Amino acid sequence: MSEKLALVTGASRGIGKACAMELAKAGYDIIINYVGNAEAAEKTVQEIKALGVDSAAYKFDVSNKEEVDKSIAEIIEKYGRIDVLVNNAGITRDGLFMRMSEENWNAVINTNLSSAFFVSQPVVKIMMKQRSGAIVNMASVVGVSGNAGQANYSAAKAGLIGLTKTLAKELGSRGIRVNAVAPGFINTDMTKDLDTSKFTDFIPLKRLGEPEDIAKAVKFLAVDAEYVTGQVLEVDGGLII
Repeated sequence: MSEKLALVTGASRGIGKACAMELAKAGYDIIINYVGNAEAAEKTVQEIKALGVDSAAYKFDVSNKEEVDKSIAEIIEKYGRIDVLVNNAGITRDGLFMRMSEENWNAVINTNLSSAFFVSQPVVKIMMKQRSGAIVNMASVVGVSGNAGQANYSAAKAGLIGLTKTLAKELGSRGIRVNAVAPGFINTDMTKDLDTSKFTDFIPLKRLGEPEDIAKAVKFLAVDAEYVTGQVLEVDGGLII
């Protein structure tokens, strides 16, 4: 086992998996959270172990506080510490505001925003005892600029940015840094059904990002940027310049 442990939510695939792999390459043991795809989660665990660090998968719904508290307590009891937390889990339920159902509003707010509160609170307690730690929240450029058809998603990601800045102010004196990454359009399951050609016209770098682009930014904020806190790093190919 390494002396450093990272917890990444929603990490069985996509951006979360890429973040877990990048932190593993930096020497961190990795706890990945998943909620549905046990096969993908186990595959990710094995890929991480192949990098020479330890890894385990924990199934819990990040939008369910009781499940979160139980699982975080089990992780802390077993490993004794959490050095990095990446709040990555998220969903979309897109639709125009006037037609958006309360169910789709709540699902996105709970999974994308409330989950960061539920997971961070017990993790912060152990980080405060350690007097060290780093949290990286997965925001989005639409949390900065807004996006038609994504009132719920934009609101959740904007809220996550506000949470990031507030926690940075509250926790800095305890040696805990809190930052956010704001991805643009990234090649993941969330974008696979979109006509991406219309987006690349507006991206100065003329391509969608890859999960690894986001993972490198997360690793920078979590590991390398020792004097950076309360920041939102936009990784979007220049989309919202």
